[in-house]
Amino acid sequence: MLRVSRLTDYGTLIMSQMARFPTRVHSARDLASALGLGMPTVSKVLKGLMRHDLVASVRGVRGGYSLTRAPERISIADIVDALEEHPFGLTECSATAGLCDIEDGCRVRANWRSINDIVRRALEAVSLAEMAGPPQEWAVDIASIRRRRPAPDADPRFDPAAHAVDQTLTGSASR
Repeated sequence: MLRVSRLTDYGTLIMSQMARFPTRVHSARDLASALGLGMPTVSKVLKGLMRHDLVASVRGVRGGYSLTRAPERISIADIVDALEEHPFGLTECSATAGLCDIEDGCRVRANWRSINDIVRRALEAVSLAEMAGPPQEWAVDIASIRRRRPAPDADPRFDPAAHAVDQTLTGSASR
């Protein structure tokens, strides 16, 4: 099953709450209360987001956390990168080369990397502002993603156009 970790899910939720009031300083306690999350979890997530410069700590009586960039300039990929333990990858070899024992002879590696790129681009294409807004659908132009670079170990006899099923991938967002 493809899924982000619970902390990444909570991080997206916390960041979405902050994006609703992007210039405000948010206390961890207020975020926990507004979202129904435990304080230790919110604190852990905020520390991870701080390490990756997505939020900044504001000291003082009215201290807390603030976004370091406008919500339109933060992508969902930024949040995933900040909170996932391992580099983004649907398979071992699409995240980090050399981790798989059969990588050199694998016939599906290039296709997994292409799929990985599509998912990565989709995460990069959705901003925090969009995620914090009402549910919507996003279209990802798969054809343009596939054209951006040929797979280095692709079989030159294979014609991807002959096997294309659909040129767009849509998904609906919720929460």
